Amino acid sequence: MSITDQASLPRVVRTNRLGYLRVATIEADPGAPHTVRTRFADRADPYLGVGLQDLGTSRVVQDGHGSLVHPGELFVVDTDRTFTLEPESHVRVHAFRVPRRAVAIADRDLRAVTAQAIVPGTGVSAVVKAVLTSLACSPDPFAPAVGERVAGNVTELLASLITELAPSATPAPSSVSGELTLRIREYIDANLGDPDLTPERVARAQRISPRYLHRVFESEDTTVGRLIQRRRLEECARELARRGRTSPTVAAVAQRWGFVSPAHFSRAFRATYGVSPTEWRDRGQGPHPALPARRQS
Repeated sequence: MSITDQASLPRVVRTNRLGYLRVATIEADPGAPHTVRTRFADRADPYLGVGLQDLGTSRVVQDGHGSLVHPGELFVVDTDRTFTLEPESHVRVHAFRVPRRAVAIADRDLRAVTAQAIVPGTGVSAVVKAVLTSLACSPDPFAPAVGERVAGNVTELLASLITELAPSATPAPSSVSGELTLRIREYIDANLGDPDLTPERVARAQRISPRYLHRVFESEDTTVGRLIQRRRLEECARELARRGRTSPTVAAVAQRWGFVSPAHFSRAFRATYGVSPTEWRDRGQGPHPALPARRQS
């Protein structure tokens, strides 16, 4: 990587690998800021980085804003863009890195939470802190198959954390219509794998007419049918991106998320992501567009 101001470089004191999840414990002393200006030179894909401050206080800056991170707090950075870590004292940080495209978070939502101190309280942030602390302190490596499953679970948690924090990810229901919209989205997410999921079925499940269902989504800049397809494509893209020792077949992934026609799935996937599903799965080190956020239209 390209680093400037090298008067006080971080020292990696421990590393581990769980599938595509990278874990490292880093120590650094106060001094000049440690600025990462490029992606990791040996990889084309951007990564999502999450830090768990274990000792001392650091200032983290990205996209022109930053914050002080104290012991026990978390922060998020996007390794595709310049970020700075400046120790205020002797620090120890547990750093976690997953492929950006495996997290399925929109750029606008990720930018909204990068370089912010995340104070774990209750809910997702508390769970994330507990899991990351356990992984960072675990003395024994996991078996490869177990490590791959752990990586997937951690990625799901990180996506949930960012979704919870991003202001546009979960709009607050300010009316009956807003509450209904959230219920509809939850129903769609819970039934994506059913090939018979249609706007008409969604309307029946919510005990409203199809006409009223479409009226509810007029302000969402999409239709229910398009939302269903987009959410299916998001989940397919996320699963195909998470390559373990055995890559899933495109047909199996498409069927699991409700696509009946392989040809239709391939056309829709290419139209959305610019590459075929097979290319998306196989280009494990190649650049890919960022996935849209969950539950977004």
